[in-house]
Amino acid sequence: MTSNQYEVVRETTIPASAATIHGLVHDFRAWQAWSPWEDLDPALHRTYSGPGAGVGAVYEWSGNRKAGQGRMEITDDVPSQRVVVALDFLKPFRASNTTTFAFEETDGGTRVTWSMVGTKTFMTKVLGIFKSMDAMIGPDFEKGLARLRSAAASD
Repeated sequence: MTSNQYEVVRETTIPASAATIHGLVHDFRAWQAWSPWEDLDPALHRTYSGPGAGVGAVYEWSGNRKAGQGRMEITDDVPSQRVVVALDFLKPFRASNTTTFAFEETDGGTRVTWSMVGTKTFMTKVLGIFKSMDAMIGPDFEKGLARLRSAAASD
């Protein structure tokens, strides 16, 4: 990774099958049950297009200042192994990232690794003076993984 890129990674083990967790990740409509950003704007406007799940599925959102505006598209989907998402933020500032969810079955359930890589834009460099991308995004990933654990338990 170059100094012009950043990476945020969090992982946890969830006591559920990889198939169950994969189902909650590769269908954007299921994200409402676990995404750490769903409660940023109660009036969030969501649009879904493409197939219902998997490669080509698209989720676009537009919301208040905290939620911003953006688009996600699943670009790779291997059942019970991984889901890769092209993530583009449009507001409050533009940024393009690749987000990957990797699933590995273990004795205690499934190890879920959530990672995001992106190029440092002018705005992320400015924000990085005060707080690293890991410090800004990492807690959201941790919250999302905890919510994913709860969603998988009730699925």
